[in-house]
Amino acid sequence: MIRVALVFGVGVVGALAVAVGPLYAADRYRDLREPTDAERAQVGALAEPSGLDVDRIAIEHAGDSPGPAEVAVRGPPRRRVLFLTEDVLADLDEDVAIGLFAAEAGRVTTYYAEFRAVAVGAVLGLLAAVVTTLVPFESGFAAVIAVGLVSFWAGRRVQYAADARAADVVGADRVANAFERVAERRGIEPETGDWSTWFEVQPPLGDRIARLRERTGDET
Repeated sequence: MIRVALVFGVGVVGALAVAVGPLYAADRYRDLREPTDAERAQVGALAEPSGLDVDRIAIEHAGDSPGPAEVAVRGPPRRRVLFLTEDVLADLDEDVAIGLFAAEAGRVTTYYAEFRAVAVGAVLGLLAAVVTTLVPFESGFAAVIAVGLVSFWAGRRVQYAADARAADVVGADRVANAFERVAERRGIEPETGDWSTWFEVQPPLGDRIARLRERTGDET
C-alpha cells in the first residue's frame, strides 16, 4: 500500500511541477510588473480576436532592442497568467501581436500545458513503480517507453491542433507570419524536423509554419 501511495505521489508531484513550476519560476525570477491601464486596454484589444482569457497579466522588461517578443500563458486553469515582454506592445505590428496571442489562445483551448503535465506525471509514476519493484522491471520499462513514445506523438498532435485553432480564428497566414517575424527578431532560423525530433513533444517551429502555409493554400 505504501508503494502504491508513493508511486501515485510521484506522478502527482511531477504533474504539478510541470503545470505550476513555470508559473512559480517566472513570478520569482523575472523582472515583472503589472500593466498600466493603457497597456491593459491594448492587451484586451489584441486578445479579443482569439478570445484569449487569463486571470492576470504580467509585463517583463524586454531588454536590448529588438527584444524577444515573448507571449506565453502559464499556470493551471483559474490561475492562468499571461506573460509578455514590453516590446510586444511597443514594437510589434498589430497583426504579428494578434497572431502570437492567437497561438497562445490555441494552446489554452487545447489544454496543451495540461497534457504535458499529465504525460510527465504518468512517465514518472511508471518509473517510480519500476524503482519500487511494484511492477517487474522488464514490463515496467517497456511501459515507460511505450507511454513516452505515445506522449511524444500525441503532444505534437495537440500542438498542431492548437495552431489550427489559432488559424481558424485569425487566419493561418497571420499566425505563420507572426512565428516568422518573431524568429527573425531573435535571429534564429525556424528548423524543420528530422528523426531526432520524433522524441520531442513540441514540433519544430519550421514544421508548424509549413503546416500553416499549407492551410493558407487550402483556404485560397
